Amino acid sequence: MAALLQSDATIAGAAALTITLPPPPTVSVSAPVNSITVAGTVVLTATVQNSNSSVIWQVNSITGGNTTIGTIASSPPGSLTGSYRAPANVPNIPNVTITAVLLANLQTSGTFGLTITAAPPPLVTVVVSPPTASVATGGSAQFSASVQNSTSGVTWEVNNVPGGSVATGTINILGAYKAPVSIPSPATVTIAAVLQTDATISGSAGVTVTTASAFTGIYSWRNDAGLTGQNRQESLLTPASVAGSHFGKIFACPVDGYVYAQPLYVPNVTVPGGGTHNVVYAATENDSVYAFDADAQPCQVIWQVNFLNPNAGVTTVPSADVGTTDITPAIGITGTPVIDPSTGILYVSAETKEAAGSAPAYIHRLHALDILTGNEKPGSPALIKASISGTGDGANGGTLTFDGLTANQRPALLLTGGNVIVAFASHADMDPYHGWIFAYAYNGAALSQAAVFNTTPNASHGSVWQSGAPPSVDASGNIFAVTSNGTFDANNATVPKTDYGETLLKLQLNTAPAAFSVADTFTPFNQIGLTASSTPLGSTGVLLLPDQTGTHPHIAIIGDEAGILYVVNRDNLGGFTQGGPDKVLEILSLPKSITGTPAYSAATATLYVAANYDYLRAFSLSGGTLGAPATSQSAETYPFPGATPAISSNGLSTPIVWVLDSSGFGAGTPAVLRAYDATNLSNELYSSAQLIGDAAGLAVKFTVPTVANGKVYVGTQGEISVYGLLP
Repeated sequence: MAALLQSDATIAGAAALTITLPPPPTVSVSAPVNSITVAGTVVLTATVQNSNSSVIWQVNSITGGNTTIGTIASSPPGSLTGSYRAPANVPNIPNVTITAVLLANLQTSGTFGLTITAAPPPLVTVVVSPPTASVATGGSAQFSASVQNSTSGVTWEVNNVPGGSVATGTINILGAYKAPVSIPSPATVTIAAVLQTDATISGSAGVTVTTASAFTGIYSWRNDAGLTGQNRQESLLTPASVAGSHFGKIFACPVDGYVYAQPLYVPNVTVPGGGTHNVVYAATENDSVYAFDADAQPCQVIWQVNFLNPNAGVTTVPSADVGTTDITPAIGITGTPVIDPSTGILYVSAETKEAAGSAPAYIHRLHALDILTGNEKPGSPALIKASISGTGDGANGGTLTFDGLTANQRPALLLTGGNVIVAFASHADMDPYHGWIFAYAYNGAALSQAAVFNTTPNASHGSVWQSGAPPSVDASGNIFAVTSNGTFDANNATVPKTDYGETLLKLQLNTAPAAFSVADTFTPFNQIGLTASSTPLGSTGVLLLPDQTGTHPHIAIIGDEAGILYVVNRDNLGGFTQGGPDKVLEILSLPKSITGTPAYSAATATLYVAANYDYLRAFSLSGGTLGAPATSQSAETYPFPGATPAISSNGLSTPIVWVLDSSGFGAGTPAVLRAYDATNLSNELYSSAQLIGDAAGLAVKFTVPTVANGKVYVGTQGEISVYGLLP
């Protein structure tokens, strides 16, 4: 560059000047991966130097790409990021080039190469349920395998051996594990479900084999003298083995009448000339007692006895004779028998109608049967009869006589202190009637009456019916029974206290002389209103809880038809309080009447109760106090007559609550057996209504299922329905 003087162009000055051009723009493209599976998505980033321009995205030089090579678009529009979606299939040339072209200079671009690959096969997994289990020696557990992303089946193994072995236990193709007869070493074995198409893929569960406790049997109503309803020796039926399709009806034993009595169970009975059997004993309203093989399929009758003799005029009692269809069509054996395992005697009370001149006689007899043969023991049967001093309904000249026609031997029998306790209600309040409690003793040669108690000797009514439950007895030999509607005079100071309608009785059976005495009572303050409204006490048995922590360790629970559960102190029942409040530990109200005895599980410290038209509910028990509201409840409700639950568990393992819906008894529809997870009643494990082939016999009201040694026995109108694990 030069400057010339205007007055003399020969004179000039010069300087050097350098002109610098701006750098050209550049574009580069990056991505987090170099390959992508079909239908996959990846975000690419364009980095632009020396320009503020946006870019145009291309795939193989095609702006936006296409479905064959994949598509790309700015995300968001106009930005320097492009979202590329691979095609649904690998293109012929699997490598594609992603280009970002500078919008301000189409000659400037950047590229990135991607390889399109096929999608990897989905991950195949096998999960075994339950993940852990505890099984007694010789016991069983049911496992299931869930296979994801494969249609292949599985092969079951125990400790890597297909099908298992005698030493570690066996498992069948359905996942049913049978523990060995002795504990393996180590005691925990591994159950595996191995994919049949790829042995490298499997799922597993751990099983600890424990020492089995010998199952002793079910000898009385609801399993124990406290009526808790627990069988804590059930190792075969677990929530896992009962759930799904592993459990159902396996056979039935026909019988000749309705079965109101709960079936009883004795293991390992050696029958003379007939081998050793597990035996179920069932009694019918046709005055029959059966001994069935508990396991034989089809059903095997070991023996049957019947107390009728039509040729001699000895028949069942027609329902018409008592003026009610409460028990229909005939009345024979209603109360559940009781078995004395020490002597091998089954005691059962049977009613018959017998010709006696112009007027029939209605006779109740207590029979003592040999459980091996069904034969009567020497000195058996004994007539159930009594005449006592009294001026109540039906009395004659100061003498009150037991009336065999109106008396209903509804409660189950109780065995305590060598005495058989036989209690009576009425047939649908057919007058005149009273509540009666008898004690009979057997000395090997004679079955004789030891004592008798009348609940209302100088008044009326006072049935002991308890919806079929027997009196209960505590460890000290105190007998508990609860009466229904009837005369109550404990609030009358001018007369002896002899009449105990609507009352919980604590009785003692004295030996010298042999007699019942009243040790304590509880009567609701509103007993008159309960009777007047036909919502009496006495509709449940007296549930005696195991000893509790807290101030009151000895607790009993009873219910009434007003829907009230009373929690009482067995050491001080509370008596009668004129005008109230009742001196009880707790009162819990349910929506409807309670005509089934609640059950108690020590494994969950929980009470289970199913009132009429209500759910099966669970109430926690802590320190002798029932928690409310319910901790869980069933999805189903139980119409009249509600239900009496039973519970099975292996010690303190997770128990099952078993319930019979017998609401179809009047409509001629089947009973429905249901099983629930005791920790969550909303989890129904099984229902016999799910499959037609699982339907039980026609329903009988107030019945209770018997859970024993891997099976459940249900009394119905014409059969004992038997449920168990399926092969």
